[in-house]
Amino acid sequence: MLLSEQAYQKIDRELTKFPADQKQSAIMASLAIAQDEQGWLSTEIIEDVANYLGVPPIAVQEVATFYNMFDVNKVGKHKISVCTNLPCALRDGEKAGDYLKRKLGIDYRGTTADGLFTLVEGECMGACGDSPVLIVNNKHMCVRMSEEKLDALVDSLKAQGESA
Repeated sequence: MLLSEQAYQKIDRELTKFPADQKQSAIMASLAIAQDEQGWLSTEIIEDVANYLGVPPIAVQEVATFYNMFDVNKVGKHKISVCTNLPCALRDGEKAGDYLKRKLGIDYRGTTADGLFTLVEGECMGACGDSPVLIVNNKHMCVRMSEEKLDALVDSLKAQGESA
C-alpha cells in the first residue's frame, strides 16, 4: 500500500457512495485523493488504487490518462492549465497562453527549471464568456486573465513557493 492511512480512509468514504458491485464509480475520486497526496500519479500509484478498489488496473489507467486534471508525469508545484479550445482561443486564450510561455520561459507541457510551474493546454472549462480562463492546480479557476492579472497570479504563486 503506497498511500497514507488517511488517503485510504478517504477512498473508503468514496466507496460508500456506490453499490458494492460498482467500485469503478469511485475511480475518479480515488485518483484525485492519490494525486493530492503524491503530487502526481505514477504507474505504481495507479496500480495501487486499482488493487485497493478491486478493479482492473487498465480501468484506472484509462481514467488517469483521459482526464486533463490527472497528472501521469511529474509536474511543477503549480500547474497552470490554459483553456485553448476554439471559443476561448478566439477570446484571447491563446494570447494568455503565449504570454505565460514567454513569462515562464517554457512551452506547453514544460516545467520551469526551479520546479515551480508547469504549463499545459486545458480542456474546455465551460466559461468561454470569461476567457481567458485558467485552472491552477486542478482546483482554482481564474477568469478574464489580462497580462496584469497573469503577472499578479505568477507573482503570488512564486511567493507561495518561496515560503514553503
